[in-house]
Amino acid sequence: MKSSVETLSPTRVKLTVEVPFAEMSDNVEAAYRTIAEQVTIPGFRKGKVPSRIIDQRVGRGAVLQEAINEIIPEAFESAVKENGIKIAGRPEIEVTQIEDGDLVEFTAEVDVRPEFDLPDWSEISVEVDDIAAGDEGIDEELVSLRRRFATLVPVERAAAEGDLLLIDLSGADAEGNEVEDLSAASMSVELGEDDILPGFTEAVAGATAGETRTFEFVPSAGEYEGKPLTVTIVVSSVRERELPEADDAFAILASEFDTIEELRADLGERMGRVKRMEQAMEARGRAHDALLELVEIPVPQGIVDAEVEEHFTDGHGDEAHREEFINQTIERVKSQFILDRIAEDEQIAVGESELSAWVIQQAPRYGMSPDALLSALIQGNQLPIAMADIRRGKALALVASKVKVTDASGNIVDLEALDAELRAAEAGAMGEQMVEAPDELE
Repeated sequence: MKSSVETLSPTRVKLTVEVPFAEMSDNVEAAYRTIAEQVTIPGFRKGKVPSRIIDQRVGRGAVLQEAINEIIPEAFESAVKENGIKIAGRPEIEVTQIEDGDLVEFTAEVDVRPEFDLPDWSEISVEVDDIAAGDEGIDEELVSLRRRFATLVPVERAAAEGDLLLIDLSGADAEGNEVEDLSAASMSVELGEDDILPGFTEAVAGATAGETRTFEFVPSAGEYEGKPLTVTIVVSSVRERELPEADDAFAILASEFDTIEELRADLGERMGRVKRMEQAMEARGRAHDALLELVEIPVPQGIVDAEVEEHFTDGHGDEAHREEFINQTIERVKSQFILDRIAEDEQIAVGESELSAWVIQQAPRYGMSPDALLSALIQGNQLPIAMADIRRGKALALVASKVKVTDASGNIVDLEALDAELRAAEAGAMGEQMVEAPDELE
């Protein structure tokens, strides 16, 4: 097989590939077998039609077309590897020459990742926020924990923010007809937290047990879109949370610790770890933004056009939204190019444990178990996309670990130490959730 490359632009090339017939013999034989299974010719069983009969009845051209369709993807992939092309889109293929018994030639125009230079990461400096620490944050976490163990106590006073209300809800249109979607009995809501309908919180604020409140609600979608509905709320009870005392007895009840001081110390340690992880993520984001500013890369217009067309296929959005989406697409593709290049230069690979950690982390977003998500990725041929995402994350982490990171107070932030802490935390969290990666990962 011979191939040549013509550069059409910094982001697009034209491949010309010539495949000798000697390399297509298996494909031609397979084409005859495929057609033999498909055609019905009197005197011959399906699959047993001789090649010469297929040539006579169906035509040699149909056989060649079948064989060419089979060989082109393989030949294209080989030519891409041979010429070191980093494809970034789907190729537009055209068969330009067929000489039976001699050769087949085709061209493929395809968007590619452009060539570009990477900056010296060590010269990049970014600043992140200080880690806010102190007793105030621990107090807030402790209150949140106490709320989980609170006792609900009925009160006769007016309902205030944070109270739990037991209500019956009903709705009616302008003619007094009941609206089924606005009907609920014995519903528990937290005032100020569960605003189940626009205007609900304002309507029930200050209500007492046994009181009825009404307000008007105009749906923005559905059967009653734009039509005013009357919502009636009957408050059955008002309850407040009675929090347990923050003492040693509570520490024993709510944790594995014997004293409230030990519990507070643990909450402080957990909060500090979370804050440090947030700081590390902020540093990565800042390093990423700095990279994008320092590297000039033309983005293939074909990729942008295809994504814009797919996103706006339903006709939604205005010109401002379209322009915003185009800019976001250009930045995202540019980011992928940069991080892929870094991953290649640094020979970054994705291990089984990293895939498992990613699957465990992502599974709750899809309401699936880790094993189910992994199976879905494999069946949908989405595993390479996930692997590329993990690889880019590792590339960004590497860059962030090499740049100079300081907090707002001027202190050096050691991202390598933070990453080691994060990996240790992830390893502990994985535990029994470990999923088995496919064999081909290694």
